[in-house]
Amino acid sequence: MKKKGAKLSDIARQLSLVNFTDKINLEEHSVLIPDINRPALQLNGFYEHFEAERIQLLGMVENAYLRQKSPEERADIFETLLSHDIPAMILCRSFEPEDSLLEAAYRHNIPLLGTSAATSQFSSELIYYLNLQLSPATSIHGVLVDVYGEGLLITGESGIGKSEAALELVRRGHRLVADDVVEIRKINEHTLRGSAPGVLRHLIELRGIGIIDVKSLFGVECVKDSQNIDLVIRLQEWKPDQEYDRLGLNDEHMDILGKDVVCHSLPIRPGRNLAVICETAAVNHRQKKMGYNAVEELYRRMEDNMGERLDR
Repeated sequence: MKKKGAKLSDIARQLSLVNFTDKINLEEHSVLIPDINRPALQLNGFYEHFEAERIQLLGMVENAYLRQKSPEERADIFETLLSHDIPAMILCRSFEPEDSLLEAAYRHNIPLLGTSAATSQFSSELIYYLNLQLSPATSIHGVLVDVYGEGLLITGESGIGKSEAALELVRRGHRLVADDVVEIRKINEHTLRGSAPGVLRHLIELRGIGIIDVKSLFGVECVKDSQNIDLVIRLQEWKPDQEYDRLGLNDEHMDILGKDVVCHSLPIRPGRNLAVICETAAVNHRQKKMGYNAVEELYRRMEDNMGERLDR
């Protein structure tokens, strides 16, 4: 598991922010926590419990309050606020920074950015992006495919057939997210998001053939940049002396970043169509989430059948 700061340059590029302090290198500044702050009491001089590690947003309310102050008072407010070594300050609603704010920003080496978006809307986008970038992350050897909207993570030993199964799923109309290495981020307590490393995006390695570009061969509709992980298929070599679950009474789970994900162990032997089985597993998992369980339906039918026999 790893966690690192989000570069301010990436944030500015992703959210189309204007850099008012172009002499400050955004590559050298990072954000370490996903929360933001709209200074309210701080503009009035109250800094107890002030979270200086957060990006500071100035919107319409803050601007209206500052307009009531004299230029000298605003200069003192900006000087005190920016002296707390905040990651950055962002002005919303296309507000332009005045000279005293720019001077304080350069004096304390605090990046000053701007956006035309409304403050509430922009804060939601910023928090989502920061949560995505700063969430706990790990990498897993496997394949991630979007099958009917279900994120299917296929794992197993090297050479067992993960990439071949993914290729057949793509040929059946599903979308490849990642092959060989799947980078996984825990967005929140309920969501795991998987993607491919940039250098491997849209590529599949097939032994005996080499590297193929799925996007170029099958079209842009057959690939996807990221996908929530809903189900894990673990491919295993078939062992005649080992017992395998035939009814699916109890779900197995795989722990990924502290979250249990439903996992099915799939024995591999000649003649089994992995793509069809994976496709069926994804559809069955969706059915269970919608409230239908085939095993429960089987038990209900057996009970009804036994009841009819007793009534005879």
